[in-house]
Amino acid sequence: MTEGQIDLAHAVALGSIDDEDHNSVQELLDSEDPALRAAFIADVHETSDVLAALAEVTATAPPASLREKLLASVSARPRL
Repeated sequence: MTEGQIDLAHAVALGSIDDEDHNSVQELLDSEDPALRAAFIADVHETSDVLAALAEVTATAPPASLREKLLASVSARPRL
């Protein structure tokens, strides 16, 4: 895969692709090169797995006061 295709796979894993990138992804998935298609899909999955592991390791609990602040904010909003 080219560096651009790897970057595109990372963007897909992050869920941050725009219409132009979406078209490029579709071209890769429609490629007649099964090795390229498989490498792209594998890179997306690997990147997703790494991001999930990173999120799990770095997750922190919200402050205890957040729930009360959120509920107070919702209660203060006018009802439609």
